[in-house]
Amino acid sequence: MPLPKLPAKPASLLSPKDYPKLEKGKPAKPLALVETPAIQAVPATKAPVARSKAPAAEKPRATPQQKSVDTRIKSAASRAGDKLGVTKLFVLDTNVLMHDPTSLFRFEEHDVYLPMVTLEELDNHKKGMSEVARNARQVSRYLDALVSGTSEHEIEHGIPLAKLGNKDAKGCLFFQTKLQGGELPESLPIGKGDNQILAVIRALEAEYPARPIVLVSKDINMRIKARALGLPAEEYFNDHVLEDTDLLYSGVMQLPDDFWSKHAKGMESWQENKQGASATFYRLTGPLVPSMLVNQFVFLEPKNGEASFYGQVKQINGKTAVIQTLRDYGHAKNNVWGITARNREQNYALNLLMNPECDFVTLLGQAGTGKTLLALAAGLAQVLETKLYNEIIVTRVTVPVGEDIGFLPGTEEEKMSPWMGAFDDNLEVLNKSDSDAGEWGRAATQDLIRSRIKIKSLNFMRGRTFVNKFLIIDEAQNLTPKQMKTLVTRAGPGTKIICLGNIAQIDTPYLTEGSSGLTYVVDRFKGWQHGGHITLARGERSRLADFASDVL
Repeated sequence: MPLPKLPAKPASLLSPKDYPKLEKGKPAKPLALVETPAIQAVPATKAPVARSKAPAAEKPRATPQQKSVDTRIKSAASRAGDKLGVTKLFVLDTNVLMHDPTSLFRFEEHDVYLPMVTLEELDNHKKGMSEVARNARQVSRYLDALVSGTSEHEIEHGIPLAKLGNKDAKGCLFFQTKLQGGELPESLPIGKGDNQILAVIRALEAEYPARPIVLVSKDINMRIKARALGLPAEEYFNDHVLEDTDLLYSGVMQLPDDFWSKHAKGMESWQENKQGASATFYRLTGPLVPSMLVNQFVFLEPKNGEASFYGQVKQINGKTAVIQTLRDYGHAKNNVWGITARNREQNYALNLLMNPECDFVTLLGQAGTGKTLLALAAGLAQVLETKLYNEIIVTRVTVPVGEDIGFLPGTEEEKMSPWMGAFDDNLEVLNKSDSDAGEWGRAATQDLIRSRIKIKSLNFMRGRTFVNKFLIIDEAQNLTPKQMKTLVTRAGPGTKIICLGNIAQIDTPYLTEGSSGLTYVVDRFKGWQHGGHITLARGERSRLADFASDVL
């Protein structure tokens, strides 16, 4: 799939009426406004040569979502290149390579061009232990492997990107091998790296007018500056799991009112006792079953006064599904460490958190929806009451909201304790739920709870294996997909991982709602029989917090 891009307006565009109309049974006529012979006339020793793409009939049909993304995000130069069937030349900014080292191989049949300024900036950022420094070193390794064993003549012709085994990368890599200076406004300082890249793009456009040349950058100001100069610029969107977070899996499906009339034919039902509670199972067939996912919650709330139905999909086999009724954690007799569900989504979340067969749970929601409280209550109940896990491990990304206050004294847990204020607040709520224990009893319970909760830093997670632990990852929206993979693969036998977060509150630079590690795992784990996800909708903190989240 071609990279989704942001719209930009290049120096010259064709109007829609100038494009040839494809008649049935006849090939499209070449455009008179575009100098197609100029593409073949470019000497091979000077720059990348455009290659024609596969016929339109051989290309896979795009889904409606892909079509909307292409027309909305691609630059006009890219769209014109697609119409002509000409491969594009993407000039990469340094921040794209430092954000995703594999971006070199993500442009399919198109060519990639690296200005010398990009290599200089990569060299300046390669020192250190940060994620950016690691990515810069990885890009340097890729470039070294591509260049090794290549003659100077081959470098000028272009190095095939498929050389390292990346079969999807059918284009070539070009370096800036000569001094190219395009004319820029005098107000732009020449010494700045961004302006030098823009000058290279201007020079390439002047040298190869028949070929789409597009800047790819994660820097918003760089793209705005390019568009102001009439240069096509696009964002690097290949790292996005979803183009629109409204399409993110919510974990819930509302059933239509005629669900039972369409799915009750040949339905089987039976009861089983699981985890000390009785549950009813329904095996049914119907048109809605193929759109369901395993561990997805379904509900039906008729408006005619009939009883509501709340269930969870346990199995799917073709057009046949097995749905299990839920345990009602909103009832006081089913409370979890004194906590009961206050709304439908919280009940779904507790069904996932208290299910020993569910190893991976993700909870999304705005502030005050109860993510941390539910996870902590479920952890304490299963560590101290049922002894299913031997301790709770809590970790989170240490990204400050305001100015950093500097180094913190003490051990690892003491350094992490200021970041865990949310858990201290929730522990206070959970301790007060037992009114019969008295002050001494509550103090003893608090000491016992503290001994079973360990606060760990993300920096020391690599190489660890957690066995029979209840691992809570708070503020998971600030994790990159690579960091998320590092954490989730720490799970050993009998470990349950819970990821909490709100993708609307991302503080990490270069991470967006579509490329966050939390979005990544929600999309990848949906439909897995041992994983579950719920998006909590209603805030339950206080009427003040609910009103503030709506109006502020």
